[in-house]
Amino acid sequence: MSQDSQGRSTPPAVKKESDPPGAAPHEEHGHGEHRSTGQLLGLCLGALGVVYGDIGTSPLYALRECFGGSHHPMTADAGNVMGIVSLIFWALTIIVSVKYLVYIMRADNRGEGGILALMALVGTARAARKAEGATPAERSDQKQWLLVMFGLFGAALLYGDGVITPAISVLSAVEGLEVAAPALHAVVIPVTIVILVGLFLIQRRGTAQVGRIFGPVMLAWFATLALVGINAITQAPEILGALSPHHAVRFFQTHGLQGYWVLGGAFLAVTGGEALYADMGHFGRRPIRLTWVALALPAIVLNYLGQGATLLADPSKVESPFFRSAPEWALLPLVALSTAATVIASQALISASFSLTRQAVQLGYWPRVKITHTSSHEIGQIYVPSINWALMVGCVALVLGFKNSSSLAAAYGIAVTATMAITTLLFFFALRARWHWPMWRALLLCGLFLAVDLAFFGANAVKVLDGGWVPLALGAVVYLLMTTWKRGREQLGMRLRELAIPLDSFLEDLLRAPPVRVPGTAVFMSGNRDGVPPSLMHNLKHNKVLHDRVVLLTLTSEEIPVVAERDRMKLETLAPGVWRLVASYGFMETPHVPKLLDAAARRFKAFDYKMMSTTFFLGREVLVSRGQDGQGPWWTRIFRAMSVNAYSATSFFGLPPNRVIELGAQIEL
Repeated sequence: MSQDSQGRSTPPAVKKESDPPGAAPHEEHGHGEHRSTGQLLGLCLGALGVVYGDIGTSPLYALRECFGGSHHPMTADAGNVMGIVSLIFWALTIIVSVKYLVYIMRADNRGEGGILALMALVGTARAARKAEGATPAERSDQKQWLLVMFGLFGAALLYGDGVITPAISVLSAVEGLEVAAPALHAVVIPVTIVILVGLFLIQRRGTAQVGRIFGPVMLAWFATLALVGINAITQAPEILGALSPHHAVRFFQTHGLQGYWVLGGAFLAVTGGEALYADMGHFGRRPIRLTWVALALPAIVLNYLGQGATLLADPSKVESPFFRSAPEWALLPLVALSTAATVIASQALISASFSLTRQAVQLGYWPRVKITHTSSHEIGQIYVPSINWALMVGCVALVLGFKNSSSLAAAYGIAVTATMAITTLLFFFALRARWHWPMWRALLLCGLFLAVDLAFFGANAVKVLDGGWVPLALGAVVYLLMTTWKRGREQLGMRLRELAIPLDSFLEDLLRAPPVRVPGTAVFMSGNRDGVPPSLMHNLKHNKVLHDRVVLLTLTSEEIPVVAERDRMKLETLAPGVWRLVASYGFMETPHVPKLLDAAARRFKAFDYKMMSTTFFLGREVLVSRGQDGQGPWWTRIFRAMSVNAYSATSFFGLPPNRVIELGAQIEL
């Protein structure tokens, strides 16, 4: 997608896919896929700290909510305990181990994961098939629009999940203080808020350093989960029978609809599954898979079995089966460790929110924001201050509003189940368009996954009035902003093209009646390759001169994470001393114009560029309404507000402020 003078994107060029017909999803360009043993272990430790924190701290509250939910209160008798623990185990197996780690994570967009990366992957594959002569159904613009709509809404819901996850995780751990000392009830909320604020304050250090700090703590956490679970299992070894699915089946046969609502609580055990896919670009597919199989899954399963054994031995401990599974002497150390672990648990969704935001900016669904790269080795490791502070405010507000983790649990789950269902739908189209699976095969696989997703979604739907509306409302607001920005950007691009003077006519006039040329280089940024940048015309109109060297710079964003350096730029000579430079970037890259021009000068001998003699000309469009009241439709007012508050083009593109000239123009929308 090309960028206009304010960094807005226009549709990308189509890249042809080369996968053979009938091919299965395969490993592609993933970060960290070809590493030494030491590097791989380091990435595994980092992934343990960043990626598995969310799902690794679910044992704090998942089993408790299965028995204590307002819509499905259950007694902790032997049949219910065996059935619910079996449900949790098979949910982990089907959703995380099979769906995400075996299948969904293979649908990477050149190493990058997440719902927007998957949406871009499907869009590129469908465009390639259209160019090759696909069926009318595959050429349907309406179907493409529906895919984009689903993808954007799923991405928007992840922001809601990113607000709830830190709040419920940290609050559930701090509530352990009440188990150890009921008199400490009054300090739970203040301590939780202090911890959350501290968590967001350290985000600027980046996931690389955070992962190194958090990794060893989470290693101790998962080891503790396993040890506490094993110790508790010795009280009632018969809980091991819950690994058989017949206990889950019998549970549904016994309780019917009431048993179905329990799925809403059981789903809390797998709420970090989508984060595994979204954070794939931070650490790579292989470290995430190895860490799950070798450590995370065994420890989590052992702990749920241990909690089940505790309830079989003493059903009265149902109000806090996690903490009551530990020996009394270990309670306070466990509260401290669980608090640290839940702080870390929040990192998975925070990191995913950062990645999601950069993807949205580069794909043209979000205005420019400040993006700080925190690692020179892993391109996916970034920090986005505006998103960080917005999440922090949202988390604190939820803690103050809901006051306890059980109330927050009612708001948790519905957004994640919806996102997982949308991911399954997009994966179906990826199987069809990119890997050319036959319809029956794709339907069989994705139909099974979708049936599980929708079952959990239905069970969580009863939570809407109890708090589930919170993530849905947040997701709806983000979706509205994304679609409004996209629509406004497209309308603005059309208006700029309508007003632009054709480049061919300008070049003819330039040769026929050349203006006065002054020393130096002028770089004019524009997203319209066929028209003259408005800033160039304004400069000529007011200053009556043209620089000796003129560069018309267009930045494009491709629907791939990273563009190879050999494909980065193209230079075309338009007239004596006038060049057009087109540079391509992936949606996981942030353009840096001075570095780009330095690379162009090294690569193209005819391109004479020196920073100290260069001036950058940017257009600043002042948006006005065509409406009689001067306001226009509601979406134009939102778009204007987003435009005004977007990060400056000078800072976003890395331009030296003392070498930038902005020329304004009023554009009617």
